[in-house]
Amino acid sequence: MPLDKLLSTTTFRLALVYLALFLASASALLAYLYWNTAGFLARQTETTILAETSALVSQYDEGGRAALVHGVITKARDPRQNLYLLEDQNGEALGGNLTSWPLMASDTDGWLSFVYPRRTVEGEVEIHEAIAVMTRLPEGMSLLVGQDIEERRQLEAQITNALGWAVGAMIVLGILGGAIISRNLVARIDDINRTAKDIMGGELSRRIPVTGAGDEIDQLAENLNDMLDQIERLMLGMRQVTDNIAHDLRSPLNRLRNRLEVTLMKPATQEEYAQALEKSIHEADELLGTFNALLLIARAEAGAARDGMDWVDLSALAQDAAELYEPVAEEAGLRLDLAIEPGIEYHGHRELLAQAIANLLDNAIKHAAHPGGIGEGVIRLAVQSRGSRGAEVSVSDNGPGIAPEDRERVLGRFVRLEQSRNTPGSGLGLSLVSAVTRLHGGALRLEDNEPGLRVIIGLARRARHQSHEAAAE
Repeated sequence: MPLDKLLSTTTFRLALVYLALFLASASALLAYLYWNTAGFLARQTETTILAETSALVSQYDEGGRAALVHGVITKARDPRQNLYLLEDQNGEALGGNLTSWPLMASDTDGWLSFVYPRRTVEGEVEIHEAIAVMTRLPEGMSLLVGQDIEERRQLEAQITNALGWAVGAMIVLGILGGAIISRNLVARIDDINRTAKDIMGGELSRRIPVTGAGDEIDQLAENLNDMLDQIERLMLGMRQVTDNIAHDLRSPLNRLRNRLEVTLMKPATQEEYAQALEKSIHEADELLGTFNALLLIARAEAGAARDGMDWVDLSALAQDAAELYEPVAEEAGLRLDLAIEPGIEYHGHRELLAQAIANLLDNAIKHAAHPGGIGEGVIRLAVQSRGSRGAEVSVSDNGPGIAPEDRERVLGRFVRLEQSRNTPGSGLGLSLVSAVTRLHGGALRLEDNEPGLRVIIGLARRARHQSHEAAAE
């Protein structure tokens, strides 16, 4: 991946921001640890010097000048890092391991810092740093007690150096880690972009590759692939609908035009003109019904009808549909049986649910009266509660039924089976029922009624809102 492209990615910038925050927090923690460590060592040195000074002053108070000189000489023989020097009023050394009074710089808190020559075991002379405290004693004597802090300074320098290397390593590793993460993430995003470009170029079957890691990118890819599958299905369905509309509506439009043209071509009586107009109006009504059914299906599939949902009495809807179609069934020589459980309420779209039930009854009346039916034509409308599983609306007949291999296909638009070619209709009845069922989150099932067909709308129960419960009470 080019460096300029890597640096411009959001993931790399986020990695740098995270690195900056991490470095700031880590540096603050390391600085705090360094300050505590250096402070502890400094306090320990100062405590030791003050304790040594106090001990020598006590010796002087108890034994006088001779005791103090003896104490300084004794302590100066200790090979440790403590430094001593006792001078009289004339500046002559009375004891200690310093040969002369050092040139000292006074700190604000009274402590003195200086450098002095120190001979090593090999006989070499080194310049070391030390701190000390000076005490004025009676008889004009001056007492200097200090400690070599060269090793402490070296330790502090090593700690500082280690902290610097640690911060540098964190920066390098952070940048490398950010680059690696960004490269991997950008590579997967590039796959998504390439797939999107291929799809825009017309390759509708292209899908985003899934690595199988199960991470967020894989979940996004799976969701996008599902969305692309749905879009492809909708586009194929749209193509089929367009072809079906062109095929199924061309014939009635041609009949309508030919009828009007023939009527105008020859002289006719007023009664003949009226009959031609009545047939034309009937054809136009069928066309309008087809278009209205297509609009209802489109609204249901797009979910545009969700805003019109409310609590409806499903039992009353089924009862009204039965009263509307009972005369039609009797005219066709059919019996309409009802098994409607009263008081079933459902949160849905009243008009679409009523239209779905009406479509099922209309479809059953057409096919129960089909010559392929067995015995007396019977249609049964049932509405039942399924408790926590919701409710079911079913319409069954004893007509010729639908073969199992055709039950999925008949839910498409303008699909009409061979045995139904001569029956009136546009082939949109079950398609509308299927769209309404999906809008309500349900499932449509076509089963064998032995003989005949049973169509079941399974509706999932929706939780009633408190406001609805209060209104019901």
